[in-house]
Amino acid sequence: MTNYRNAGLFLALAAAWGSAFVAIKAGLDAGFEPVLFAAVRYDVAGVLMLAYAAYAADNWLPQSRADWTVVGIAAVFIIAAYHAFLFVGEQQTTSAVAAVVVSLSPVLTTGFARAFLPSERLSLGGIAGLLLGLVGVAVLSNPDTSNLLGGNTVGVLLVFAASTCFALGSVLTQRVDDDLDIETMEAWAMILGALLMHAASLARGETQAIPQNTDALFAIAYLSLVASAAGFLVYFELLERLGPIEINLVSYVAPVFAAVVGLLVLAEPITPHTVAGFAVIFAGFCLLKRRALAAELRNVRAAWR
Repeated sequence: MTNYRNAGLFLALAAAWGSAFVAIKAGLDAGFEPVLFAAVRYDVAGVLMLAYAAYAADNWLPQSRADWTVVGIAAVFIIAAYHAFLFVGEQQTTSAVAAVVVSLSPVLTTGFARAFLPSERLSLGGIAGLLLGLVGVAVLSNPDTSNLLGGNTVGVLLVFAASTCFALGSVLTQRVDDDLDIETMEAWAMILGALLMHAASLARGETQAIPQNTDALFAIAYLSLVASAAGFLVYFELLERLGPIEINLVSYVAPVFAAVVGLLVLAEPITPHTVAGFAVIFAGFCLLKRRALAAELRNVRAAWR
């Protein structure tokens, strides 16, 4: 029963986060400044989650240095840095491309996990898997050799920076021995992350105005309630159950939702470079996790006999 519940939560999270890329693009097209957009999203989500933490958690306020450390790590890497880079990057690329670049996160997570666990070293196959994932990003960006810093290339690189921050944050939060409830950690990380993004928005000289049109307000509501408050609650719950590498596999399902919803809602094209980049990144992950995948395949076969 637990496995079915985990699978259901996993698919729900993939749908919420995949469609979130489309909501981000819609909000940006509706007139939002990118970092302000991300900050307002977590203003709303953070307040909602803090209210929920006060109701559901044993302690709604972090108590120890370890508690505040894990909150700080999540606020800086998983909330602020990830979303600031992602929202700015999506100005220059499509929802599907952004989702595919974020799908590199499990490969990066494995690399960071090995880097922060000295007893575990990457084999030659593991190194090849990491490099293959980076090749996938290059294929996806389809850089113009005459203008390497133009258009889609910059957007892809910014989203790649977002994925790197998310992967690093996922690993670092697991290294801290804290006693926080998921709801409390999520709420305070969102609030502190939103404050950091407001500061970044002001530093970038963004216009501090919230568009009042329907598309912008719907995007904020969807991202705050579904993708952020509910989505991260599911994410951190599965992170505790499955660990950082396994839960980040959601990144390989989310692009499917992003591509389909982007095509239907925003008429965004699904290009051959998008499909090829995804295939190469996924191949890199399979190479990196070849032994674990082979063991899981044997378990599945044995269960069907």
